[in-house]
This record gives sequence, C-alpha cells and structure tokens, in this order.
Amino acid sequence: MTSVAIVTGASSGIGAATARRLAAEGFHVLAAARRADRLADLVKEITAAGGQATAVTCDVTSDESVAGLAEAAAQAPGPVTLLVNNAGGARGLDPVESASIGDWQWMYDVNVLGTLRVTQALLPALEASGGGTIVVVSSTAGLTVYEGGGGYTAAKHAQTAIAGTLRLELCGRPLRVVEIDPGMVRTDEFGLVRFDGDADRAAAVYAGVPDPLVADDVADCIAWCATRPQHVNVDRLVVRPRAQAAQHKVHRIGS
Repeated sequence: MTSVAIVTGASSGIGAATARRLAAEGFHVLAAARRADRLADLVKEITAAGGQATAVTCDVTSDESVAGLAEAAAQAPGPVTLLVNNAGGARGLDPVESASIGDWQWMYDVNVLGTLRVTQALLPALEASGGGTIVVVSSTAGLTVYEGGGGYTAAKHAQTAIAGTLRLELCGRPLRVVEIDPGMVRTDEFGLVRFDGDADRAAAVYAGVPDPLVADDVADCIAWCATRPQHVNVDRLVVRPRAQAAQHKVHRIGS
C-alpha cells in the first residue's frame, strides 16, 4: 500500500514545496493548512504531475481542527508513515522590553503548541505503521538567539526541546524523530507575516545576500531524511546558504 505523509503548513513556502517533493517520492500526501483554496490548487498541481495528494483544511492552533486531521489520516489510502510538522512563523522584530505579548502568544501557539497538538494526534497512526517518522521543522533560531528575535527564538528553542525530548521518550519504539533547522530561506510569505505585510522590510532581510535558500532546498533535505532506511535517524540537520556562516555572520554583496 502507498505510504501516507502528512505535511502541516502546506499552503505555501516550505510546506507546499515539501508536499510536492514527497508526492514525487511516491507518498500519498495529506496537505494540511488553513487556506482551503491554496490547498486545492496544490493538490491539482500534484495530481497533474502524476502524484497523489489530498487537501485537509486544518488550523494547528485548534484542538478540534487537529482532531479532524487525525480523522482524515484514519481514512487515508495507506499507513501513515511520515509527519512533517512544518506549520509555524514569526511575528515582529521587537526587543523583549517592548515586544507584543500577542505576537509571542501567536508564535508559541503555532510553532510550539501546534507541533505538540499534531504530534500527539498522529502518534498512534505513525506507530501503528510499524515504522513512522516525525519531522520537526524548526530553525537555526532554535539554536542561538539574536536581538529582536526573542519571541521567535524562544518558540523555536521550544520546538527543538520537543524534538529532543520525543526522541528520548520514543526510544525503543518504531518511531524516528528528525529535526530540520534552516537558516535564511527566502519564501513568499515568511517575511510578510513577520512584518505585518511590509514588503520592503521583508525584502531587506535578504538584500545583497547571494543565493539564499529557497523552499525547495529545505524540502530536499526533509525528503532525504525521511527516505533513509528506517534504522537510520538523522537527529538534526542544519542547513544554511553558503553566504550565512552563522546567525550573526552573513555575506552581503556591496556591504
């Protein structure tokens, strides 16, 4: 039977690229996100290319919605062997002393509690498959902090803690836990969400940076980790563009 992969945050960016790539690898993809219209277009694109995919409208901040995702997984045409916890995002770039509590709450609910809700809901199906893989898409922001990034780095550090704790708790069971930590990835929406639709501020993040990562680069990493032999666990994969040596060290042309 065809293995089923579930990808959250699949309506754009890394999530959409991952759904396409996993479908090309032979998975039936359950593409989950809030925006049904975007998902419908994605599924049409995947099926037109010869892949298999199903759209599942899901808000990872809602217990009821995530329960619906688990129900959809139970009706999927094969065992659920892969979960990609990709839904997430950043809001604001303010110092801790003046940061918006609401922005922090949103980042925790989507990045941290969203990962928790979805993982808890899908663990039984992943384990029942006899060889399940949980991928947590965190960030290099989960490994180090930077000015203005307190809320986002705190949320991503928490995601990293979830992945590491899960790996310990699931040891001995037929489940792998993989953490993917991308650096600078230029996507259509991440910066716009962070800066409340300010396209100029979003573009400035990548100004002068030669060849930042794109969503397909991260999708390639996720697919590679997920398709290793089942006894191989890639605990953590850190991926940055060549121009970014570290969170605080970025080569920019003309600077």
